[in-house]
Amino acid sequence: MTDIPFDQPFWADVIRRVSRRTGGHADAEDLVQSAFERMHRYKQTRQIENPAAFLVRTAVNLRLDAYRREKLMGQRQYSANLEDHENKGPLADDVLAARARLERVKAGIAELPPRTREIFLLHRLEQVKYSELARRFAISESAVEKHVARATAFLMKWAKDW
Repeated sequence: MTDIPFDQPFWADVIRRVSRRTGGHADAEDLVQSAFERMHRYKQTRQIENPAAFLVRTAVNLRLDAYRREKLMGQRQYSANLEDHENKGPLADDVLAARARLERVKAGIAELPPRTREIFLLHRLEQVKYSELARRFAISESAVEKHVARATAFLMKWAKDW
């Protein structure tokens, strides 16, 4: 294993990266040590292109495995969820609910009269001012305000019990 740099900056960087990716747990050095042992066994049969990346990924995986075991055994008290540090995106249920709400709003907008729908979408989505909409549609600003108000009231009622 002579191709792995045994200098202080290499190890400090690996430990810092592991600590950051595992939520700042104090056992980052232990995780890196365990990852190093696994890397040593792995390297017996395979080539490792990037030892630092291998160590970091393995250490993070070890921490996730330990977290899941602790959670399964009921030994972990309430604290920051390690899996939340790994996946910053929304939960699948939240994505599905947002898509369903979007489809509901689209259906409501489709129910609007064509001219009201067009004025409402231009004003809300493209931020076209009332005065500009009045010129485009050759109507008064008051009429534009009424179209937007009518659409807003309809959509609020449409989405009320959903």
